[in-house]
Amino acid sequence: MNFSVAAGQGLLLTGRNGAGKSSLLRMIAGLLRIAGGRLELSGGQPDRGIGEQSHYLGHQDALKSSLTAMENLRFWIRYLDGRGEPQTALDAVGLGALRDLPAAYLSAGQKRRLSLARLVAIERPLWLLDEPTSTLDAAAQTMLHDFMHRHLAGGGLIVAATHQTLGLDNVRELRLGTPL
Repeated sequence: MNFSVAAGQGLLLTGRNGAGKSSLLRMIAGLLRIAGGRLELSGGQPDRGIGEQSHYLGHQDALKSSLTAMENLRFWIRYLDGRGEPQTALDAVGLGALRDLPAAYLSAGQKRRLSLARLVAIERPLWLLDEPTSTLDAAAQTMLHDFMHRHLAGGGLIVAATHQTLGLDNVRELRLGTPL
């Protein structure tokens, strides 16, 4: 497999369930070892791996249910050496008023938006998104689209595994697997 993604461009990974979309994202993020070949991030920070320069948002929202929305986001900002203001990020995803609510009490869509707040609070050139619109209502999908559009307009890169088009302009498609 050979592919490239330029600054300001997105790559949609498509294909049937089980084709390897999520696995490829995990390999790029450094969560799975690649069997052969190499992955490069040209123009990135040479002393950091691709995984350290990316946001990986998988199927699980990576939240601790007993922590509040604010505490979860603060944890990720500290852990990922972010510079963003957590309240600003929570407001951007429409969760500012729920900042003190434990994540266990959030709906599935709210949990997904809390995970998406990391994109706002912590800058990374590469976003690796696995079914990013799952559990999001129409308004939250529009919000995510706006975030992605701004990220690409600022020279960022997005690789997204999806069964939807995501409504982005500067994207290419990499179809994995074989048709049924």
